[in-house]
Amino acid sequence: MNGMNIQDKILYSLPVFGVAEKLDKVITFFEETTFSHVAVIEEGLFLGLLSECDLACFDPDSSIEEFRHQLETFSVTGDTLWLDVLEKFARNEANILPVLDRTQKVLGYYDLNDIVSLFIATPFFTEPGGILIISKGIRDYSMSEISQIVESNNSRLLGAFVTDNANDLIQVTLKINGTNLNEVIQTFRRYGYTILSGTNDDQFMEDLKQRSEYLDKYLNV
Repeated sequence: MNGMNIQDKILYSLPVFGVAEKLDKVITFFEETTFSHVAVIEEGLFLGLLSECDLACFDPDSSIEEFRHQLETFSVTGDTLWLDVLEKFARNEANILPVLDRTQKVLGYYDLNDIVSLFIATPFFTEPGGILIISKGIRDYSMSEISQIVESNNSRLLGAFVTDNANDLIQVTLKINGTNLNEVIQTFRRYGYTILSGTNDDQFMEDLKQRSEYLDKYLNV
């Protein structure tokens, strides 16, 4: 799943603003778009992001400089994996992300809609199968072991990613193609894995929509 190429989705047409510029154009940008943030640069390099949440505080005759200490600093690079990009969106409650090069220049932006569209077009969601969420001690689990358990039950692993990591326990969400989900579950239990959820993919999508208000409007598939 990490092999997805998302660089083609970089948007080059959206503006960046110099820190010395006045806020009038920033106000217009937020009023004319639905984007949550916009990038600010200083001497050609990324400085931070203005948030649409601060729009009510913006005076069109004031400079961006006056908001320097309120700039948010999240970003990604062209090398950032798509799943990490998706996580960055969610963690910062943003629908736009600046993409930087190695010198901290802004190449463009990722739009959340574009990245989620790629996400839900992967075999993880499009191919029929079951969703299994398992947990084990972080020092005890192995992706190769997980794959072997699935394949030993004449099933195929369509995708897997770590969805939680806390208290020395790791949680992994799997998409499995096969008719032996119950046998797969029993084998995981024999290998010491805790089964947190085992369901068909339609039910998983419904649960995901219910539990993630932020992504709900993007997961209507």
